[in-house]
Amino acid sequence: MTLLRAPATTRTWLPVVAAMFCCGWGGNQFSPLLIMYRDAGYSEFTVDALLGAYVIGLIPGLLLSGGLSNRFGRKPVMLAGTVLSLVASVMLALGEVGVAWIAAGRFVTGIAVAVAMAVGSTWVKELADADPLSAPDLGTRRAALWLTLGLGLGPGFAGALAQWGPWPMVLPYAVHIGLTALALPFLPRSPETHAAQAVPARQVSGTRHPRFRRVILPMAPWIFGSLGVAYAIMPQLVGDRLGSWSLAYSTLLTVCAIGAGVGIQPIAKRVDRTTSARAVVVAMTVMCAGLAFSAVAATFRSPWLALGSALVLGTAYGIAVVSGLLELQRLARPDELAELTGAYYALAYVGFLLPSLLAALNGVASYPMMLTCLAALALAGTLVIVRHSRAHLPTQS
Repeated sequence: MTLLRAPATTRTWLPVVAAMFCCGWGGNQFSPLLIMYRDAGYSEFTVDALLGAYVIGLIPGLLLSGGLSNRFGRKPVMLAGTVLSLVASVMLALGEVGVAWIAAGRFVTGIAVAVAMAVGSTWVKELADADPLSAPDLGTRRAALWLTLGLGLGPGFAGALAQWGPWPMVLPYAVHIGLTALALPFLPRSPETHAAQAVPARQVSGTRHPRFRRVILPMAPWIFGSLGVAYAIMPQLVGDRLGSWSLAYSTLLTVCAIGAGVGIQPIAKRVDRTTSARAVVVAMTVMCAGLAFSAVAATFRSPWLALGSALVLGTAYGIAVVSGLLELQRLARPDELAELTGAYYALAYVGFLLPSLLAALNGVASYPMMLTCLAALALAGTLVIVRHSRAHLPTQS
């Protein structure tokens, strides 16, 4: 591996995080519109399947894009991912023609977000590392923050435009197309940090590390599983209590969940310790509380309780995503960081299939019962993490 020394300037990272922001915006803008598509005549299962189509593109994208960036460089792969984010919104805007366009757009969106997470995050970290005055974890926190801002603001604007603006199935995507078109010309200005080279196929050693399997793995699927519960499941369960405000309420839950995740991230950094998995344990403890809260909200079908559960689950998401990345960086070799980040986010996004899974099981068990079972599973994972919190530290391996 050949790392290039990027100019140590505070501005080199801006075009990269702008592109990550746009990819995050595009990735999550669909979430509050689920109710709109359901009201348009799509079945609950079809709508949840369209949400899951995103994951079908995202997981292989996460697993492959890091290796591609090691071979061809960070810049060309991130450029391609940002272009795909724009193309995906064009497909989604054509959704009125047929549901196949929506499914294809969601699939391509997943690939674009995968590139932003695996390659963009690594590129931003390497640019920060080139500055001798920056903190060791500055690039990680910076990338997570801007990606999360995109994930939060995208659905906020999309939901508001769909609720009160004209052309609700087109205008939200047109806004994202415009933003991405503005960001794209600036991306080539950021310096490359990784020389293109032939890289032989190999297994990422970090995934075999005991700490990855016993601390990161039990937590990772809950990262986006929490958000899936917060803004895909909860609005469905209380939507009939809201009448014509159901779309606005779905948008509110999405923005509040992501907003809580953004707001808690600086605190998550302070909780992190190199000598234990304290931050991961805190994230999972809040996660268990949020899932239990959501089960209560589902029982009473209360919009206010659902909003409270979304805030708690969003807080858990914010702590979890940062604490997991910090744990990951302590395990990864520099030449496998992009690939290991991709594997981490792939595991995280498995949880985003929860809405589709619960919709399929809805005839077998009630949502309060299923959410209670999820809380019990999260608690079991938390106990595993607690047991290995101080074991297999990288300095001991």
